[in-house]
Amino acid sequence: MRSTDTLTRDALAVLQPGFHGTAAPDWLLRSVGEGLSSVGLFGRNIASPGQLAALTAQLRAERDDVLVAIDEEGGDVTRLEVRGGSSFPGNLALGAVDDTALTRDVARELGRRLAECGVNLNWAPSADVNSDPGNPVIGVRSFGADPLLVARHTAAYVEGLQAAGVAACTKHFPGHGDTNVDSHHDMPRIDVDLDTLHARELVPFRAAIAAGSKSVMSAHILLPALDPTRPATLSPQILTGLLREELGYQGLIITDGMEMRAISATYGIERGSVLAIAAGADAICVGGGLADEETVLRLRDALVRAVRSGELPEERLADAAARVRALATWTRQARTSGPGAEVQEGTAPGNETDREVGTVAARRALRITRAPGATHVNSAPYVAALTPVANIAVGDETPWGVAADLARLLPGTETGTYDGETGTAASILAAARERRIVVVVRDEHRHPWMAAALDEVLTARPDTVVVEMGVPQSAPRGALHVATHGAARVCGQAAAEAIAGR
Repeated sequence: MRSTDTLTRDALAVLQPGFHGTAAPDWLLRSVGEGLSSVGLFGRNIASPGQLAALTAQLRAERDDVLVAIDEEGGDVTRLEVRGGSSFPGNLALGAVDDTALTRDVARELGRRLAECGVNLNWAPSADVNSDPGNPVIGVRSFGADPLLVARHTAAYVEGLQAAGVAACTKHFPGHGDTNVDSHHDMPRIDVDLDTLHARELVPFRAAIAAGSKSVMSAHILLPALDPTRPATLSPQILTGLLREELGYQGLIITDGMEMRAISATYGIERGSVLAIAAGADAICVGGGLADEETVLRLRDALVRAVRSGELPEERLADAAARVRALATWTRQARTSGPGAEVQEGTAPGNETDREVGTVAARRALRITRAPGATHVNSAPYVAALTPVANIAVGDETPWGVAADLARLLPGTETGTYDGETGTAASILAAARERRIVVVVRDEHRHPWMAAALDEVLTARPDTVVVEMGVPQSAPRGALHVATHGAARVCGQAAAEAIAGR
């Protein structure tokens, strides 16, 4: 057995922890010096691009090839622009346009902005096929419900992101689309046969592998057809048998967040981490909820103990650590000599067309349905936002909707937020008075209270405009129905322009 120091460094190398604050705490810098190879960033760590660049420089002063990861999908899931909303539409909008060149351009510009701030690993794209429209956690994060469409856009996204020198992480393997349970809260189960899995879920992952995705993220989901007892993240049959051996994937395998209840409430994060590495994972993502030194030390020590006890083969931990370091080497080379080099040095800010690609994509993604005789809104309206509870991946920090953009176009616009309490429609009608009403919904088909309130408002005021910012599963209705295919800031801007006829 190798020395304790080597074992400890390997155990640290496979962790991707988070932390609190907008500067790296001393314990994190010390851990990087001791062998920690990766750090995960969340919205709480980001105040501005300049601050983020200073933070990543602080980490690289300790270790030049440290992997700095972020969960930046664009669209509804943004960390880079968590307080203002994303400059890029998310996957469903890109799938609705179905122009792979546009998807590649969006991903490349997003990657350029990440690289400019010193981020070199993005936990994106989502390659999940959203085959269950009731899915509470994927939805607009998916390119769509057609496996071939999802596959071509996943590949384009991977290519665009990595052209900017930022490693892609295709998720959530082997597919989180056909579930109505959120793995942040519980263990989803997908009861499909192997033929369905290969014809649907795995198609985008094959495309991502062919496109050279540098990493793949596992899902905390149970697929009895492959492994009746362990979720994908902890399953040798799925991570090693299917992903490595059958699909031939040789890049880095990263777990989804280990503190998500699908793992933490069933196995605990220490045992879960040991089982994940033993199953074939190479990197342990933790830090969305548990973001302190104690968590890092607990996981490090659990891995070392497992090697010493013989539960975790020493070679498996060494192989995992080597794969992490190999990706770190690729990102360093991309930063200093590859396509992302000029971006990283700040000499290629992107031309105007590049910077506006998100706005262009959001406008192209709009689907507008007009009732006969419907007119644009030409005076200050009343905007009623029917607001569901946000899932954990999206979070509730990021603003969304059309009110702010309509107020810029139509000064005097007023707005109210409604969350499903009795009397929603009556409250909206009373607040609107004589103004034109714009009702903004998000996944109307998943929220009966939302549909009922909309029914009442439309009965009383048929000239109401409806904006659907989630999955447009319900039939279009209202004088003007605008489907944005996501709630990114640019989606709201594009919708407001359409409503006001600009």
